[in-house]
Amino acid sequence: GDLVVDNACVIAANFGVSQNFIGLTIIAIGTSLPELVTSIVATRKGDSGLALGNAIGSNIFNILFILGMSAAISPLNVLGESLTDCIILLISAVILFVLAKTKKTMSRWEGAVCVLLYIVYTAYLLIR
Repeated sequence: GDLVVDNACVIAANFGVSQNFIGLTIIAIGTSLPELVTSIVATRKGDSGLALGNAIGSNIFNILFILGMSAAISPLNVLGESLTDCIILLISAVILFVLAKTKKTMSRWEGAVCVLLYIVYTAYLLIR
């Protein structure tokens, strides 16, 4: 924990980006790699429910439990710039809900669009 936090702060300072940016990108990607591998393996084996449950479950856990536990230990300052990130999170959840409710399948093309949207979001984070 300390090693990650200390180095994330150093990276942010060295590259002139916010700690929020580092958390939303480098830390988020690094801590999500196990979920990525698990979901890819599950999907390739035809266990899409496991892949979807893994992605949704880990996000619910991160938002409710990890943020809740962190705030219970020491109050969290909610940055104004986080509002936009929360809106993007909500839009992503609505898109997933609509796909699940209507199509029951996410195509390769739709998956590629999701990856592209994440890249666009990351670029937006750099310029904001």
